[in-house]
Amino acid sequence: MDKKIIDLGYKSGKMLLFGGVYSNLQALESLIKLANDHGIAPENCICTGDIIGYCGQPQETLETFKNWGAHSILGNVEIQLRDDQEDCGCDFTTGSRCDGFSEIWYAFAKANLHTTTKQYFKSLPDYMIFNYAGKKIGVVHGSYDQVSQFVFKSTDWNEKKASLHALKSDVIIAGHCGLPFTDQQGDAFWLNPGVIGMPANDGTTKTWAMILDDLDGFEYQHIALSYDYETAVDQMKKNALPIEYALTLKTGLWDNMEILPAAEKEQQGKEIAFQPVEQEL
Repeated sequence: MDKKIIDLGYKSGKMLLFGGVYSNLQALESLIKLANDHGIAPENCICTGDIIGYCGQPQETLETFKNWGAHSILGNVEIQLRDDQEDCGCDFTTGSRCDGFSEIWYAFAKANLHTTTKQYFKSLPDYMIFNYAGKKIGVVHGSYDQVSQFVFKSTDWNEKKASLHALKSDVIIAGHCGLPFTDQQGDAFWLNPGVIGMPANDGTTKTWAMILDDLDGFEYQHIALSYDYETAVDQMKKNALPIEYALTLKTGLWDNMEILPAAEKEQQGKEIAFQPVEQEL
């Protein structure tokens, strides 16, 4: 299937970036409140994909997202559901713990989404581009070439550069890897807002999003999100989803680190802290 790009044109004012809602309705509700508190309109909110995932309320989460009116690109999960595939397409190693768990939550999500869901996913693009604060910004899920590529802060810059060049962008906003980070080389940026549906393996229950601001140039800030994780855990238990992922919501620690490079493995259990960054025009 041909890749689809949507150009949002010129954007201004605060923007909210996030990914990995993962069927976590409580996290999404908290994020929408955060957007309202900051005065960010839905059309200035962008998801990097994987609205559907590990948690227990896929249909309720999708309906809430659609009713909110935020933008989203396709994550690998949406692509697999759109194409009626039998696995999540997350690129986990065959036979790994993540691979085994994904068989359970993906089958649950597929069985509990309305039949009209495929049509919605068919309407979503693979990439977005827009102009903001004098920069051209591209949005991908994993990378431009591979939707399920795990790109981390420690990933070689040349791999990141390929996506920047492909979308002719100064900034890439990406998702999929589950960890928030920023990487800058000269005037080029790779920004991962993190995900809101699962903690970032830092030993806390908070999850992550990012706010852009063009008031004084190109500014970006990682935002920690608190939400009713106990209800999310209860929904996972109620639907017999992997208890290991439910425990992650409570402990803030991933069940395993199969996908992580050595540098990111060393950060497990270390609380994440970011400072606001300003880049003058």
